[in-house]
Amino acid sequence: MNLFYTTEIKNDVAIFPEDEARHCLQVLRKKVGDEIRFTDGKGNWYEGRILEAKKRELTAGILRSWPQTPPPPIHIAVAPTRNTDRFEWFLEKATEFGIREITPVICEHSERKKLRPERLGRILVAAMKQSLRATRPVLNDLIPFESLLVQPALPEQRFIAHCHSDGLPHLMKTMKAGTETLILIGPEGDFSEKEVFGAVQNGFTEIGLGSARLRTETAAIAACHIANLVFDGVRPET
Repeated sequence: MNLFYTTEIKNDVAIFPEDEARHCLQVLRKKVGDEIRFTDGKGNWYEGRILEAKKRELTAGILRSWPQTPPPPIHIAVAPTRNTDRFEWFLEKATEFGIREITPVICEHSERKKLRPERLGRILVAAMKQSLRATRPVLNDLIPFESLLVQPALPEQRFIAHCHSDGLPHLMKTMKAGTETLILIGPEGDFSEKEVFGAVQNGFTEIGLGSARLRTETAAIAACHIANLVFDGVRPET
């Protein structure tokens, strides 16, 4: 099934951006009168019929709409990797997992301190469509680690994953299902001890993700997967 995306929906008419119109009309050869399915990225599905089809313009009348089950309230804050491809891979997979919110953070050991938000947004949309999800994750601006810690209205359940100590409780056994959750993942050089201390002082619980030392993007994906399992009621046998 081909899924399209637009945020311009008004009076039961959807107007699609140029790249979506080009794909629909020039690649897939859709024409006036054909039915298409699309999403607004805010959790809603739509079925519509093409009303206008030009090279760079596409409008569709809405036939019906319905909501998709919202994603679990999981927020991953992660230090972008030096290799941009790895961070983009994480964004793609996090979208497939249904993560609700992502915040890139700059840490003491960060190797990347600039991002290209427009390109990253396109990756999120492509992953949302590919995985047949109706919700595009919120991608916040890149901010300093310290700024994240003092943001108002942080969820009560918040964790920081690091490798400074052995025997940290595993996220799987610490996280409570059904609760809004924020998980911090550090850069390749891990969080500094000062950052870990600051997080704990601001109500974060220290956790581990297993015995292996993981790359940043792998750790972030592991956190996404574990958090989803917990929300689905999956627990290891004890």
